Amino acid sequence: MEVERICDATIIERSRHEPDRFADLYDRHAEEIHRYVARRLGQEAADDITAETFLAAFRRRDRYDLTCDDARPWLYGMATNLIGKHRRAEVRFFRAIARTGVDPAIESISEEVTERVGAQSIRRQLADALARLNAGQRDVLLLVAAGGLDQEQVAAALGIAVGTVHSRLHRARKKMREALGGVDPTDPVQKEGNRWTS
Repeated sequence: MEVERICDATIIERSRHEPDRFADLYDRHAEEIHRYVARRLGQEAADDITAETFLAAFRRRDRYDLTCDDARPWLYGMATNLIGKHRRAEVRFFRAIARTGVDPAIESISEEVTERVGAQSIRRQLADALARLNAGQRDVLLLVAAGGLDQEQVAAALGIAVGTVHSRLHRARKKMREALGGVDPTDPVQKEGNRWTS
């Protein structure tokens, strides 16, 4: 017998009267949010920012729009706002990767040595290019590439118009392609070998 999965909005609605139910939302999305934050600030900061994101979500659950079944854009938006408070740390993080080629957010133990050597080169270029994007472009690009959100979800997450998302994403992709010699890091086929969203 197949159990029907309830939507995020239902979990949030139930948590308004039964606060313990909010743990279901955490269990469903915390790992994904943590991975997104780690890609932007590193593992250490990801623990704190993920916890802050879900604490903020819990406190604001009474204001959640229950017509939105998927809470991911809402959670990504809160995480991105918290990351915004750490912009300098994010830029330092990407510049350190650009200098060293070592990405502490990726488990290097699981990588083959030959893959690591090739990936370090692209990782440096990618990190340098990400550090050079303005904050708005970086937010949009990483919500799409690392968060897996579509443009409508990014607009909802950031509280901006879809046209603004499209414009920022277009500019960010153009800058990234130029920096990476014509490779679009948001194209799943082209980014498969560089492992930057792992």
